[in-house]
Amino acid sequence: MAAKKMIEQTTDVPTCDTHMIHLDSVTQGKQQILAMTKAQEMSEFFGILADPNRLRLLSILVGQEMCVCDLAAILQMTESAVSHQLKALRSMHLVNYRREGRNIYYSLADSHIVNLYREVAEHLDEPKA
Repeated sequence: MAAKKMIEQTTDVPTCDTHMIHLDSVTQGKQQILAMTKAQEMSEFFGILADPNRLRLLSILVGQEMCVCDLAAILQMTESAVSHQLKALRSMHLVNYRREGRNIYYSLADSHIVNLYREVAEHLDEPKA
């Protein structure tokens, strides 16, 4: 409400409570702002990654393709629980799968997912200021 009120003012230079508003920054910000539909898609994407078990699955799959039974053994979870988590990852196209006989093998969908995982892990390992 306050921002709208400031824009409606007739002064030459709009201000907020702490400083002058930089119109060039506002204009640039308006050009860069994420469309609401894209923001919602990204929110869903990051929501899928907001589960520790799914992130642990990704950490295993960064290095190799693996079947559900092996993933379950590593994570000490039931195959059903692992399959449930993989289904969520599949819904956002984060993992691919292939069937070989009775086994289903999972891998990360593409290099973007590998890079995203590695970048976040690296960021979290940086010294805190």
